[in-house]
Amino acid sequence: LLVIHCISLPPADYTGDCIEQFFLNCLDHSRHPYFREIEGVTVSAHCLIRRDGELVQFVNFRDRAWHAGRSSFCDREECNDYSIGVELEGTDDDPYTDAQYLQLARLTRELQEAWPEITPDRITGHSDIAPGRKTDPGPAFDWVRYRSLIAGQSKGKR
Repeated sequence: LLVIHCISLPPADYTGDCIEQFFLNCLDHSRHPYFREIEGVTVSAHCLIRRDGELVQFVNFRDRAWHAGRSSFCDREECNDYSIGVELEGTDDDPYTDAQYLQLARLTRELQEAWPEITPDRITGHSDIAPGRKTDPGPAFDWVRYRSLIAGQSKGKR
């Protein structure tokens, strides 16, 4: 399972290294009032794709990351146990960048080559595996565009 998320720290701020610090459990919670709200929260994702398309990996794809929380996919609970989590730097409502879509499509194809069971119907948003609790990647994420990019890259590799 591939799960698409979004994050920005502080919310809607796309500068600095706060996301990295948060995922590495060394965020200085006194730097911003919002950080006090997430103090004590420990999460991780396998990767982050920044606004400029830079890919930052935090967890080996073969290892468990803590990105999904309480979740379920096809009646199977605890998605962290069997999924890869990719964070896009952004918010539910800010359009994602061209560079992010291209990088996400490239990464998706690489993951699908390594794990053929990650078929298009096993790619989902955080909101779909944790409905009512999570909303990301949100309405700004263009699923049609993303799936088109994956399909185009797939055809190009055959």
